[in-house]
Amino acid sequence: MTEIISHRASRPARATRPDEVSVNGVIISRAEIAREIQNHQARTPAEAWHAAARALVVRELLLAEADRLGIPAEPATHPDGARETNEEATIRALLAREVRVPKADTETCRRHFERNRGSFRTGDLFEVSHILIPAAPDDGPRRAEARAQAQEILAALLSGQADFAEMARSHSACPSSEVGGSLGQIGRGQTVSEFETALAGMVPGKVHTEPVETRYGFHVVFLARRVEGHDLPFEMAEPVIAGHLELTAWHIATRQYLTLLVGRAEIRGIAMEGAASPLVQ
Repeated sequence: MTEIISHRASRPARATRPDEVSVNGVIISRAEIAREIQNHQARTPAEAWHAAARALVVRELLLAEADRLGIPAEPATHPDGARETNEEATIRALLAREVRVPKADTETCRRHFERNRGSFRTGDLFEVSHILIPAAPDDGPRRAEARAQAQEILAALLSGQADFAEMARSHSACPSSEVGGSLGQIGRGQTVSEFETALAGMVPGKVHTEPVETRYGFHVVFLARRVEGHDLPFEMAEPVIAGHLELTAWHIATRQYLTLLVGRAEIRGIAMEGAASPLVQ
């Protein structure tokens, strides 16, 4: 990689035209920027172009600094068999050498734990069955029919005249109908918000007193059992907290390091002030 970097850095500098981007006299071509654009999502093509140009400026700064410090490329192979490029390996080695952050100690982790107790809790689990009467969100007449059908099924269940599993097998449009409407145990984030809200207010062993409306249609819902979540002990949360705090500190330190490199470089054709590093989103 050092040969590649040296070659890049030793290219003869050319006069920078207004439509060119350069870093310490090294031109970043419009073709390079066009290829890089695919890696940057943005609201407009102009924003994507600027994001791509900034990313290439940062890459050039890092590779040039690695060349100055004599840092070699030692590509690593990931467990899935993918191998780093020479540039990726060089940048990784540079940042490992130049950007260092302290380990999060137990006292710091405990303070974070106490301030964010709600984040360190297992979620509730719900053992649920449902009967889905489907209706597209934008089909008003069908929505009305589906609601009426769900209310008829619910009335039969609440009066004791029907069995939930049998009604699910006969009427539900969900594949779970084959197992009597059972969804098994589900947790937060596994269903749509309207369904979750309904579950949160239900009593185990009961059918919801109203059909639950979602974008899929109307659901008749039975909650068999609720397994309450519980607070995690600090000892289980500490490794997660330490990793989070150290990664956050690394992001901050890396931005500061890149700001230093940008500040002492001659960059033309693109404004870097306030631009977040593409390496530390």
